[in-house]
Amino acid sequence: MTGNATNPNPVSVLKVSAKSNPNAVAGALAAILREHEHAEIQAVGAGAINQAVKAVAIARSYLKANEIDLVCIPAFVNLAIGEQERTGISLAVERRTA
Repeated sequence: MTGNATNPNPVSVLKVSAKSNPNAVAGALAAILREHEHAEIQAVGAGAINQAVKAVAIARSYLKANEIDLVCIPAFVNLAIGEQERTGISLAVERRTA
């Protein structure tokens, strides 16, 4: 998690790959959103983005019992992977009361 003096609210970043288990990512996302207002998911490539979006959908069902719903705001992001810079997708996920 990161935070600083200008933005004291920490943001949890989950990095998802094409091999990520969407149920596990959803569990991590749900746990973060139970404690914090928002989280971020980063993914590079079609397979990784597919797993990330599935995780967001699954997390909604995990949070339903807590009367928490979420919204997801996609954006492009440049990420350093090794020595290369790649364009990926960042999903800003924010909770809202159901």
